[in-house]
Amino acid sequence: GLRGLRPPAGPLDCGNSGTSMRLLAGLLCGQSFASKLVGDASLVRRPMRRIAEPLTAMGAAIRTSALGTAPLIIAGGGELRGIAYDMPVASAQVKSCLLLAGLYAQGKTSVTEPVMTRDHTERMLTAFGYPLHVIRGGVSLRGGGRLIARDIEVPADISSAAFFMVGASIAPGSDVILAQVGVNSTRRGVIDILRLMGADIELVNERTAGGEPVADLRVRHAPLTGTQIPPALVPLAIDEFPAILVAAACAKGETVLTEAKELRVKESDRILVMAAGLQACGIDATPAVDGMRVIGGQLRGGVIDSHGDHRIAMAFAVAGAVADGEIVINDCANVATSFPGFAALATGAGLNISEPFCA
Repeated sequence: GLRGLRPPAGPLDCGNSGTSMRLLAGLLCGQSFASKLVGDASLVRRPMRRIAEPLTAMGAAIRTSALGTAPLIIAGGGELRGIAYDMPVASAQVKSCLLLAGLYAQGKTSVTEPVMTRDHTERMLTAFGYPLHVIRGGVSLRGGGRLIARDIEVPADISSAAFFMVGASIAPGSDVILAQVGVNSTRRGVIDILRLMGADIELVNERTAGGEPVADLRVRHAPLTGTQIPPALVPLAIDEFPAILVAAACAKGETVLTEAKELRVKESDRILVMAAGLQACGIDATPAVDGMRVIGGQLRGGVIDSHGDHRIAMAFAVAGAVADGEIVINDCANVATSFPGFAALATGAGLNISEPFCA
């Protein structure tokens, strides 16, 4: 139950996972014991004031580094109180962190978001019997409730499926079925963007599993055309842009991405790193403060520095399917964190990946 956690024996290592660190921080601020959250070299550069400040407003005793990054040191034992928080930046991780802290708070915790973000936490809490009040643009709950245990079925991750959606779209002759993929409306921006570009993506066998909409995705090769990506779709595809930008590199004409400044504070600065990688492969890619302009063309071979970013590495592995030379990807060990077995699965799907891919 809510009070079933025990003090950890030492620091909790979140590895490369910002989601783990931010959501655990919300849970741990409501505990009676102290805890410390640490991470790898990439994670300790990511901004954590965005959760520490509202958690402090709730009465939590939480500290970041002087730079506002991990490690996070949580004293525990305090009395949390609900707050009304207007998020300055759309972030499902911040929203989820505060909702989880709100489970332990006195009174009502409400979170308002500037644009809709993924709602997995709301669905999960509802599935476990916790009452929520969801309105357009916000969600609230009252602390002191009770969770009811139940079995859950976890759908396949659309962020992982995105690499194969793009690979099948750009490689001539492809016809791929991706089974049991979560197609939550707050996550399917990658499908909508690729369809705007002309991708042939069909949802079949649509159903609900564990409170989440699920479908099998059939993806066939289709000629892609550049597009102006609608800003409303950006937060619904924020983790999939490395793959989407590879699709843009293979599309006819210009693709423009704007209002995606959040990409600069992911596991790497994905705007700069993707632009540099595409340029290394012969593509006209111009980074901007909040996005990128990509002119499609023929991908060439090149050497890519993924900067330890798993999604950058996997995106350029997929690009190798249509490049006219070898793409060498450096610093990609973190792929094993988010997608164990990616290289083997991609090889089985027809990509020519030489080991050790994740060295």
